[in-house]
Parts: sequence; structure tokens; C-alpha cells
Amino acid sequence: MKYFHLVWAALFRRKTRTFLTLASIVAAFLLFGLLDGIRSSFAQLGQNADGAQRLQTSSKLSFIETLPISLQGRIANIDNIEAVTYANWFGGTYQGPKNQLFTFAVAPNYLDLYPEIEVDPAQVEAWKRNRTGMLVGETMMKRFGWKVGQRVPLQSGIYPNSDGSLDWAFDIAGVLRAKDKKSAGFTEALILMHYDYFEESTPYVDGDVGWYISRVSDVRRSDAAAKAIDALSLNSPHETRSMSEQAAMASQLKQMADVGLIVGSIMGAVFFTLLLLTGNTMAQAVRERTSELAVLKTIGFSSSSVLWMVLAESMLIVVIGGVLGLGLAAVIGPVVSAGSGGMISLPPVGLQSWLLGLALMLAIGLLVGALPAIRAMRLNIVDALAGR
Repeated sequence: MKYFHLVWAALFRRKTRTFLTLASIVAAFLLFGLLDGIRSSFAQLGQNADGAQRLQTSSKLSFIETLPISLQGRIANIDNIEAVTYANWFGGTYQGPKNQLFTFAVAPNYLDLYPEIEVDPAQVEAWKRNRTGMLVGETMMKRFGWKVGQRVPLQSGIYPNSDGSLDWAFDIAGVLRAKDKKSAGFTEALILMHYDYFEESTPYVDGDVGWYISRVSDVRRSDAAAKAIDALSLNSPHETRSMSEQAAMASQLKQMADVGLIVGSIMGAVFFTLLLLTGNTMAQAVRERTSELAVLKTIGFSSSSVLWMVLAESMLIVVIGGVLGLGLAAVIGPVVSAGSGGMISLPPVGLQSWLLGLALMLAIGLLVGALPAIRAMRLNIVDALAGR
């Protein structure tokens, strides 16, 4: 630390270049903070104590294929299965295709398998009594300014109703809230409607459901229960694939898009560009100070001291820019989510993202500073002072 003032002075020798480089680093780590939060959120879907007890059973062919509703009773009779429910994808938009909604037609006991979702008991009873009732996530309520008791028109891009149109109407019976606010992003964006009303009202569904959710008594025997469920439909036209809720969500996401690969590809390109940019900046900075570094060696600075000073300069600029970028991401995420009324939900920058970000900052600082630092360490005093 005794040479910190020298490192700081060297870093801001060319203020314009330094600030432009800092801006590039800030932008890179701002993007990293936002994207890594999204990646972590998708990776953690279903990773909770309640989710570990649930198995999801869907068609082996594709998650968009349906299963016969008669499977419910047979699944319930399997050893280690203590409860079974089902759901079907409805889709749905509100006031145009731009407002896509996570709407599901579910069984009456659906919420029994999701204790992490809170609903006022009186609202649950009101929902069960109302065939056209629906339960809406708190985020959606705020996003559209809806109120309990309001009748809301929705449009399905898949299922027509009994009159042949794609227009549906539902009554808001209650509000869904997440007990753990870390999972609120997905839970509070849900809309649940009655499967019975859905099946009766559309000609495209006749005794079929999208998937089953089962709760096991003993998590250690989940694999055996999953195999037993799949054995029920073996060699039939509707063979199933059962897995943990987390694995099922990951599989479904990969059929739509590999979020981890997309985020990794984007960040790889960003950080590769950042390496070239910052490396060029450090190389120029050391070349411009060749004679000054020679003077430092002349007055007694060791080669290793010069090496560490250049490395410290490289790491300092990356760490400053990186911390500012992650800090901005931590501030921008909640502000955008709150300002959009739930239309855009950006996850917070968690401890894991901060630790990974700091590791990347140090690694990039070492990489871009290594060659200039080694060049400075091997600098010949006579040649440097002579301008050779």
C-alpha cells in the first residue's frame, strides 16, 4: 500500500483514456450483473424445501402433449405419493399480444401442493365457489391496476371457448403472494383458473391435462416413485416422464431456450472485447512511461516492485469499474421492476453474483496487466533512458 499514490497517479495520467476505459468496464459489469441475476433465477426455479417434495409428470414426447385425466387416481395409489394435482397451460393475453400472461387451468387442490404460495382463506373459498373465478399474482394485480371482484377479459392464443371465439372473461377472486420474496418474481406473476370450467368451455380439451404434480412423503425415495409413475403408461400412446420439479422446469426451459448458454455466450463476447480494450489501454500506458519506469529502477525500485505496481494499476481500474457496474445493476434492477409495475421483473444482484463478479475483476486485471508488467520488470535502464 505504500506505493498506492504512485499507482493512482499513473492510473489517471491520461484522464480521458482512463474514464473511457472505466465506462467500458462499468457497462460490461452492469450487463453481467443483470444477466447473471436472470440466469441464477432460472437455475434456482424449484430449488426449495417444498419443491424437493414435488414430482412433475408430463408427456415423454413433449411438454405440450396432454395426458389422460384418468392417470390421477392411479398415481395417487403409488407408494410414497401422498397427494396429486394437475394443471394445463392456458396462455392468455390482456389488451393485446404484448401482454403475455402465465395463466394455468388447475385442479381444485392445486394450492394444497404449493404451501409457499399465500392466499387469504376466504378468497380461496370464493374462488372455489366461482366457476369463472381466478387467482392472480400480486405483481399482475399491480401491473394492470386490477382489484378483487373485477371482471377481466382475456384472450387465449390457443383455446377457443364455447362460442368459437378466443375471448374469455374471468372474475378476480383472490391474490397470490409468495411467502419467500426471493421467488416472488415467478409466483406473483401467475394466474390460476379452474380446470373444470376450462375443460367445459373449450372443444379442444376432453379429459386431458397438461401435467401432473405429485408430492412424495419421503424425498429419499423420489426416484423410485418417479419410475413407478412412468411404469403406469409404459408402451402406451401417452408414455410419461417424471422428474423433480427443478429438473422438469430446466427441461421445459431448454425446449424453449437454453438460458445459461445464451447468457454465457453474451458475457463471453462482452468480456473478450473488454480484455482486448483494457489490455490495449495498459500496453499504451506502460509504453508511454518507459523512461519514468527506468528512473524508478535507477533510484532503487526493484524489478519486482515495478512488476507489482503495473499489475496493481491494471487490477485497480478493472475493480473500480466492475464494482461500479455491479452496484448500478443492484440499484437499477429494483428501480426498473418497481417503475414498470411488474411488467419487467429483474432479479436482485445476489451474493453469488458479487463473488463471481469480483473473481472476474481480479482475473481480468491480472490477464490484461501481465504482459505490460513483465515488460516493465525486464526493462533495461540504459536502453529505456536512451529511448531505445
